[in-house]
Amino acid sequence: MAVKAKYQSVLDLGKKLNIQNGDVTEENGVLKVKGTANTLYEKNLLWDKIKEIGGENPNDIKANINVADESIYHRHTVKSGETLGGIAKHYYKSASKYHDIFRANTNILNNPDLIQPGQQLVIPNIK
Repeated sequence: MAVKAKYQSVLDLGKKLNIQNGDVTEENGVLKVKGTANTLYEKNLLWDKIKEIGGENPNDIKANINVADESIYHRHTVKSGETLGGIAKHYYKSASKYHDIFRANTNILNNPDLIQPGQQLVIPNIK
């Protein structure tokens, strides 16, 4: 199997995420991928997909993914039925981190229990 075919789902994800300045080459059985993700979250999605296919330390792919906006983790558009706790669980694997999202969005949110579909929330970088 060609290495490009092996990692096709990574390339497809890159297209879906609209990775900018993307370039893919194959050299001596190693796939070389580079580009710029909008946010760190999108970069992590790509790396998670790479590891899903190639393992924790794949030796048949080299990826150089930059991040356009490192000041935030991601931007999230609220969908009907979502809560800050659910959004926090999605991005941070912990619903209790909802307060970090609330604090980062006090310019548009007055109450962490009142979010509206269509609102664009900043998902902050947290430690």
